[in-house]
Amino acid sequence: MNKMRKIKGGVCAAEGFVAGAAGCGIKTGEITRDDLAIIFSGASGSAAATFTTNKVKAAPVRISAEHMRTGRARAVVLNSGNANACTGPNGLADARSMAAATAKALGVKPSQVLVCSTGRIGVPMPMPAVLKGIPSVKLGRSGGTPAARAIMTSDTFAKEFALEVTTHDGHFRIGGMAKGAGMIDPNMATMLCVITTDAIVAGTALRTALRESVADSFNRITIDGDMSTNDTVILLANGTSGILPSPKIFRHALDTVTRALARMIVEDGEGVSRFVEVEVRRAATGPDARRAAEAIANSTLVKCAWAGGDPNWGRILDAVGYSGVKMSEARTDIFYDELPVAAGGVASQTPGKKLRQIAAKKAFRVTVDLKVGKASYVVWTTDLTEEYVRLNLGE
Repeated sequence: MNKMRKIKGGVCAAEGFVAGAAGCGIKTGEITRDDLAIIFSGASGSAAATFTTNKVKAAPVRISAEHMRTGRARAVVLNSGNANACTGPNGLADARSMAAATAKALGVKPSQVLVCSTGRIGVPMPMPAVLKGIPSVKLGRSGGTPAARAIMTSDTFAKEFALEVTTHDGHFRIGGMAKGAGMIDPNMATMLCVITTDAIVAGTALRTALRESVADSFNRITIDGDMSTNDTVILLANGTSGILPSPKIFRHALDTVTRALARMIVEDGEGVSRFVEVEVRRAATGPDARRAAEAIANSTLVKCAWAGGDPNWGRILDAVGYSGVKMSEARTDIFYDELPVAAGGVASQTPGKKLRQIAAKKAFRVTVDLKVGKASYVVWTTDLTEEYVRLNLGE
């Protein structure tokens, strides 16, 4: 029988992985907190990654994608405080230098190191500070949480999750860390995520599992509709456990980790006061279901209504209408936590007080039933508050 249990450790939960963090003063020049992290596997293994689909890609994304051509990696170096995006050839050289310095400190090849950065766009990376900080990182099995904290920007808490999975052959572990709070939109977000496992998973299987898991987790979240230049999800598998799980078992474990981290990102969104799950049911096609769900989730009017605890179904129906999907207003039903708010495109008989009580909750579900097909899609999103505006006025 296969069993899963949540454990501590984050990216260091899996055997053979260590991590650590150091302060470099990347953002301000003054060292007030850790802003550099390294994750390392003592054993070689396979690797997979997904990157932003934005045509404007940060230097670390380009270098990591280049290194991922081999399908193998042993280390990741990450920093907060500077995105190293829109920095031209010098930015690419800086990302390569970060990989090379990390490789030297760990005794591996630069091509075995992946690079991730997050922070302000268009600012040169303070390389003297970064290159001084890399060899100062102390790696250990207890370094997962410090590493997760080091990559935080506007995040309010470190995002970690790990599992131990028991099979008939023994057990393997899988865990990860992530950051992200703003510029969050499907096709990933301003988010960095590193997942590690001691299971044996071949490169092709690892890439397939990660691609499909990201599609069902990080690509289903949105906070503000803005896509970043630096989005990266990395999965490292070193095989140290000696366990070769079935694709189904491994995918279930991976999905549990990615969905837990994705939900944390939404819950920690900038200025967020509501977590909202939006489901579109019985759409004509899968793309239609996704398009309608994302139109609702990204609607400024809808999100503002939620911030005020207002179950404004008219704005939801409006968003579905302009999304361009196949629908009939007279057939569309809308629910808040399964209570009907609109039936056949007009107001239901549910008392407004009950609906407002749901919309005032910290978490609730909105369901739109189009009744024109069999496809469905779910997006995790938030409200839009004054605090979000304050946090994004600039520095």
